Amino acid sequence: MSVEFWGIYVLTVFLASIIPGPSMILALTHGIKFGARRAVATAVGNCAASFLQAMVSIAGLGALLAASETAFTLVKYAGAAYLVWLGIGALFSGEFTFDEELTEAGKQVSTRKLFAQGFWVAAGNPKAIVFFSALFPQFIGSGDVSIQNFAMLLGLLCIIAFGCMMIYACGGEKLKEIIKGTTFCRYINKVLGTTFVGLGISLACARR
Repeated sequence: MSVEFWGIYVLTVFLASIIPGPSMILALTHGIKFGARRAVATAVGNCAASFLQAMVSIAGLGALLAASETAFTLVKYAGAAYLVWLGIGALFSGEFTFDEELTEAGKQVSTRKLFAQGFWVAAGNPKAIVFFSALFPQFIGSGDVSIQNFAMLLGLLCIIAFGCMMIYACGGEKLKEIIKGTTFCRYINKVLGTTFVGLGISLACARR
């Protein structure tokens, strides 16, 4: 495959990934709250879900999800409910503090939990599978199907998804330094919580 082919593929996946959505907002949130280093677990969780969604689309189940209104709706509502649950948790978590080491809540947030949140937020978006089902046929022709090609496509997909998540996480960490000590700190959990609730409602109401 030519350099132009891979360039178009990388650009397409990057543009689709970098657009603000539930996963990127989560990365930004974890970057603000826990820093970019701990948000790596969130990005890995997102990549794991994206990898599985891509495999599902390659296996042909993406076409089934696209054709089945019931299956699509069930996955959509499950993902929306999880986003709303995250938002409600943030709304009722009290005033946010940047001094994580002095709070028991900060100490109790494990890498496994950050990974799980990254995974389930990504997995709860059925449009990703539909997108992958439309994406891969554009770059894999009938004569080009091979394990090596699929491995390259999936590998680049995970690398790009991870990179986009970390861009948001690093942005969140920088944003923390800007707003630290300001009155905005009192409202950051409310803003983030409202954002996640809004994203959940939007996902639940969105059409294909």
